[in-house]
Amino acid sequence: MPLNPLALIERLPPNVRGALLPHEPLADQTWFRVGGPAEVLFKPADEADLAAFLANCPADIPVTVIGVASNLLIRDGGVPGVVIRLGPAFALTKLVGNNLLAGAGAIDLNVARSAQASGLAGMEFLSGIPGTIGGGLRMNAGAYGGEFKDIVIEAHVVLRNGERRTLSNAELGFSYRHTNMPEDCVFVSALLRGEKGDPAQIKERMDTIQKTRAASQPIREKTGGSTFANPTDDPQQRKSWQLIDAAGCRGLRIGAAQVSEKHCNFLINTGTASAADIEALGEIVRGRVIEKFGIDLRWEIKRIGVMK
Repeated sequence: MPLNPLALIERLPPNVRGALLPHEPLADQTWFRVGGPAEVLFKPADEADLAAFLANCPADIPVTVIGVASNLLIRDGGVPGVVIRLGPAFALTKLVGNNLLAGAGAIDLNVARSAQASGLAGMEFLSGIPGTIGGGLRMNAGAYGGEFKDIVIEAHVVLRNGERRTLSNAELGFSYRHTNMPEDCVFVSALLRGEKGDPAQIKERMDTIQKTRAASQPIREKTGGSTFANPTDDPQQRKSWQLIDAAGCRGLRIGAAQVSEKHCNFLINTGTASAADIEALGEIVRGRVIEKFGIDLRWEIKRIGVMK
C-alpha cells in the first residue's frame, strides 16, 4: 500500500509542540544512505510531548522509533505510519553520584567521553559502538568486552499508550543482542553504572578501542555496522565474519552493494546501492553460510519499512 502522509496527519494528535513532517526523507539520516521516506516523521519537543502524542495517537497507527540509524536498513518503499526520532532534548547526560544519567538520543561515544571526563570507568566500550543509548538499550549492544546489560541500572521508557515507566535491569530482559521490550516502546533515558577511575587511564582505554576499531572495520564507508549476530549454536564457536569468509563471501557484490573486504560481517554501499541490493546481498550471504555450514545467521541490522 502506498504511503498517504496527508491522510495520516489528519488522524494524528494536533497539539504537539514538536515537529510533524509528512513524507520526510530518511535516507540521508541513515549510515547506509539508502531507503524511502517516513510516512510521517515526529520529532517530539521533550518527554512530556512524546508521552502526550502516544497517549492520543490512534492504536492502529504503527509507530517506529529510530536513532542515528547506524545499525538500520530502511527499505526503499519507506516506513508506514509514524517514525519517531528523538532530538537534542533527549541527548543530555548528567552525573548522579558514581553513575551517569544519559538520554536515549545521546551518542554512545559522547556518553563514554562524559563518563571519562567525570572520572567514571566501566563505560569505555561505548566508544566502540556507533549509535545512541536508545539503540543500544533496544538491542543490548556490545563491543570490546562490554554490553549494555553490564552497565544499565534502570531505563526510562514511554509505552505505546503514553504511560511512562522506570524499568530495572532485570525487567528489561537483556539477552545476546536483544531486549525483551515491545518494538513500539520508546526508550527515553537510562541510568548507567560507573565506578571511580583515573581519567587518564580511562582515556587510554578509549583511545585503544578507537584505534582497534579503525584498523579492523570499514568505519569510513556507508555501512550499517555488524550485519549478523554471532551464532550461538556453532559447536566451534566461530564468529559470523569467520563463517562468511569461509563461505567465500568476502568482497561479494550485488550492484553497488558489497561485502566489505576489510571486515566481511559488514555490508557497504559503495555508491549507488539501493536498500533492496543491500538486503538481497545479505540474504545471499546467509544462504551460502547455511549451505556450507548449516548455520542460519541472524540479522543484527534491523530492517524496517516496505519494499518498493
